[in-house]
Amino acid sequence: MRINVLTLFPEMFEGVFGSSMMKKAQDKGAVELNVDNLREYAVNKRQVDDYPFGGGAGMVLKPEPVFEAVETISAGRTPRVILLCPQGERFTQKKAEELSAEEDLIFICGHYEGYDERIREHLVTDELSVGDFVLTGGEMAALPIIDSIVRLLPGVLGNADSPVLDSFSTGLLEHPHYTRPADFRGWKVPDVLTSGNHARVDAWREEQTLKRTLKRRPDLLEQLELTPAQKKVLQRLKDER
Repeated sequence: MRINVLTLFPEMFEGVFGSSMMKKAQDKGAVELNVDNLREYAVNKRQVDDYPFGGGAGMVLKPEPVFEAVETISAGRTPRVILLCPQGERFTQKKAEELSAEEDLIFICGHYEGYDERIREHLVTDELSVGDFVLTGGEMAALPIIDSIVRLLPGVLGNADSPVLDSFSTGLLEHPHYTRPADFRGWKVPDVLTSGNHARVDAWREEQTLKRTLKRRPDLLEQLELTPAQKKVLQRLKDER
């Protein structure tokens, strides 16, 4: 996969892209991460924003540098062009899985009051938001989105089952995890996890997944097609409450 990020503040990506899983993904050849400064595509190498027509507060990102950057970077290719914007589609794990199947992504990170509308209408393929709140710029939204996509690429994580069992990948929240010591300050690991009985462990994890989702995100259960066995467990958990 190739990912290009268009930003006015490329230094914001240096630490994240140069360490941990992001660095490993690049070292393994799973992804190529590039950060481009939008100012390099401005007519005078400086001005990337201007006052809005009709008046109003703030500055608006100009169309020329954004179009020039995307067209230069994508010459001969057809990438998904993603605009980070609080008005966009709410980003989800399902969207991360969809985008992880792509070969070429460009992220546009804006600042100031917003974007010239022609960028939305004639350039981007997707508008994404990380939540119903406003950030200073698109950089802070791009980072978690890119991270969630890259970790799904084949060979990036040590265990191939890890992304499959993550919270939201199954539509439910993930079950609790424990490790050594089995007894820490009197707080003991559930006996089932040390029993060696894999069938019991699987059943416990399935129940804990449903229990945690019911408690923390019951809205997710309304969107799922549960199996008869899951429905039975869920009803028992509701009765116990």
